[in-house]
Amino acid sequence: MTPLLMIQLSLGLPLLAMLLVGLFGKFPNLREAGTLAVSSVLFWVNCNLATRVFSGERPQWSLGEMMPGFEIGFTVEPLGMLFALVASGLWIVTTVYAIGYMRSHDERNQTRFFACFAISICAAMAAAFAGNLLTLFVAYELMTIATYPLVTHHETEKAKQGGRVYLGILMSTSVAFLMLAIAWTWSVADTLEFADGGILALPHSEGKIREWQLGLLLGLFVFGIGKAALMPFHRWLPAAMVAPTPVSALLHAVAVVKVGVFSVLKVAVYVFGIDLMHDTGISDWLCYVAAATILLASLVAMTKDNLKARLAYSTVSQLAYITLGAALASAAGVIGGGMHIAMHAMGKITLFFCAGAIYVATHKTEISDMRGLGRVMPFTFGAFLIASLSIIGLPPGGGAWSKWFLALGTVESGQVVLMAALMISSLLNIAYLIPIPIRGFLPATDESSSGLREAPLMCVVPLCLTAIGSIVLFFVAPEIFGWLVPITQVTR
Repeated sequence: MTPLLMIQLSLGLPLLAMLLVGLFGKFPNLREAGTLAVSSVLFWVNCNLATRVFSGERPQWSLGEMMPGFEIGFTVEPLGMLFALVASGLWIVTTVYAIGYMRSHDERNQTRFFACFAISICAAMAAAFAGNLLTLFVAYELMTIATYPLVTHHETEKAKQGGRVYLGILMSTSVAFLMLAIAWTWSVADTLEFADGGILALPHSEGKIREWQLGLLLGLFVFGIGKAALMPFHRWLPAAMVAPTPVSALLHAVAVVKVGVFSVLKVAVYVFGIDLMHDTGISDWLCYVAAATILLASLVAMTKDNLKARLAYSTVSQLAYITLGAALASAAGVIGGGMHIAMHAMGKITLFFCAGAIYVATHKTEISDMRGLGRVMPFTFGAFLIASLSIIGLPPGGGAWSKWFLALGTVESGQVVLMAALMISSLLNIAYLIPIPIRGFLPATDESSSGLREAPLMCVVPLCLTAIGSIVLFFVAPEIFGWLVPITQVTR
């Protein structure tokens, strides 16, 4: 199988899944079997493609020009390949979980749900393999449109309001800021093609753009990529929690927010270049905005008794780690940010799977009501504990490695204050995550947990697999580090 065919299959297979979902919409078993089969084939294709990309190949495919000089094209490089592996691999377990969750609740519009989910994965693959800013922008907007029906799935007034906030913030930021940033980049660099070392280094050396303009352009990109949920453009993320838990897992781990922070990293590495950012200091302000988001979102998370709301603000905080990695403009920072895409995805999807399993089994959503549940749901609360350790950054969770490299990035950049912020954030992570499984394993104070048991098998098995995945990532971190080293292109 040629690399070109692999790229085409990676982009086309999710669309095939969408067609199969529509075709077998009245036959749930066939509909979901088709989704599982296609998602498994997609992951297999991406694994085969990854062996070539991580060995040094950079396969490309051009879909054509929208107009002269504006091409929809794809180039597979290590950072995008890692993101594609994460998204396609988690699509499988999320589908299994969604089947158990949606059937347990007898949810309406399940065909629409699985179809939109497939389109979202297609958008994630397109973003991962985007060879230029135009392609990335198209994939980014497709993701927003495809996930809107998922956010408003319940079709209640609360769901519609959440959907309006979701769509309003994401569309307004991309139109007001991101489009302007892309147009400005084109006018200065005369290209939108991603390049090692960044496409703005040459225009800057030629005096076509000044340092203060570079800083302003970086701000347009970062705040235009609203899916990165950097404060103050983060409100869409908690608002989207009105969606079913499998959608929350998609939003927080598999695709949506990961497209956001992946795009921030991609812009930092291939548009600005970490050498240019380091030498000019244009990203120093972004370091402190990211650090503020990390700490403030953690503090807000501590005040939330609703489990999904607490996890939502946790996601806002954890995404800012990746933005911080890009802003540090150091090899360790960028690698740590790239690794955190995978580490956070595995840990956070486990936490949301656990939240959904608790709701399916007990219909409880408030943490204060969960005392004693761990004794009747040991697999769920055990998985929650393992994933929490990874999010906190403690062994044997994979997050220990990504946070280690981010801390090294602060050292490389001479940012002692930022290292302190990372340490304080980890303590806050402990404060708002660890009490949940502890409360669960404490003796119940009443008979409210009697007669309860674990959620259906198709909910429990995926969360156990992803919890194990968080541990596996701890041991394969050296390989991931090796994959990401080439993207740094550090010359100093």
